[in-house]
Amino acid sequence: QVQFVESGGGLVQPGGSLRLSCAASGSIFAAMGWYRQAPGKQRELVASITTGGSTNYADSVKGRFTISRDNAKNTVCLQMNSLKPEDTAVYYCNAGTYYYTVYTPRYWGQGTQVTVSS
Repeated sequence: QVQFVESGGGLVQPGGSLRLSCAASGSIFAAMGWYRQAPGKQRELVASITTGGSTNYADSVKGRFTISRDNAKNTVCLQMNSLKPEDTAVYYCNAGTYYYTVYTPRYWGQGTQVTVSS
């Protein structure tokens, strides 16, 4: 069983920054990542990272978001800079597999709300 403790969400003004953290209990998975879902929109992959440090980002967040991982602590973080109102969403921490350069989430956190507004 995998459990996630997510933190760092909240309200921030446009152009500001937030840092999301996710500590996973249980097994260390080959890859972890963050998905997000805005009201009325499809859930999308924001970023993923493997145990080896290989990362992938959605085009919409490249250059603004940075994902990192501490394998020893089984923790993944998402540093979000230059936030825009369109970044507003519920962000979900995930853990899963990484085959053929594709991240597939298998376990999901409960999500944390990120709101970008003045």
